[in-house]
Amino acid sequence: MNCHICDKATVSFVHEKTDIIYYHCKDCEYIFKSPEYHQDFDSQRERYNLHTNDAEDEGYQAYFKRFLDFTLPLVGEVHNALDFGCGRSSLLATLLEKEGIVCDYYDPIYHPNTLNESKKYDLIVSTEVFEHLHQPREVFESLLGWLEKGGFLALQTQFHPNDVEAFKKWYYHQDPTHIVFFTAQTFKILCKEYGVVFVKDNGKNMLLIEKKKA
Repeated sequence: MNCHICDKATVSFVHEKTDIIYYHCKDCEYIFKSPEYHQDFDSQRERYNLHTNDAEDEGYQAYFKRFLDFTLPLVGEVHNALDFGCGRSSLLATLLEKEGIVCDYYDPIYHPNTLNESKKYDLIVSTEVFEHLHQPREVFESLLGWLEKGGFLALQTQFHPNDVEAFKKWYYHQDPTHIVFFTAQTFKILCKEYGVVFVKDNGKNMLLIEKKKA
């Protein structure tokens, strides 16, 4: 099976404890779960409904503040933003607005009717979303299309260890709704393909991309 990201051939492996098949691209370091193990939309919704994220919880606020502490110093002055895949809460949008950035938010389950596909943004943020995507390259392309020239795309998703045996012991794939996994290298390949600039990553789970003006 070919890679969803770079179309190169992949190598399959089986997780012995679950019998789930995964495919690993050695070129762009992308790993994806075999499609027969994907959950349907209703099953995903049930899983997400178990999340008890409270916007008033200090730990939950700190979680997003770490993301903003990485992102905002790198993007300079931005006026508007989109939180893509925000989940049930609009906390991240609220925190951005406290920074003087008007922020829309969208989620296919909890806020499905809030997306204006003709609107452009200075900043798009997406936290813990990409690992759920059936078509990550297509979504990446769409997000770039909603960016103004000179705008930024900030993503958060856990980078996998890029070693099959270490991956099997990794906690992140144990969530059944997590079906695709990345490293910073995966996104560098995507950036090259779409002619945008990979600005920086934190070596763990955050990265920033810029859509150049020229």
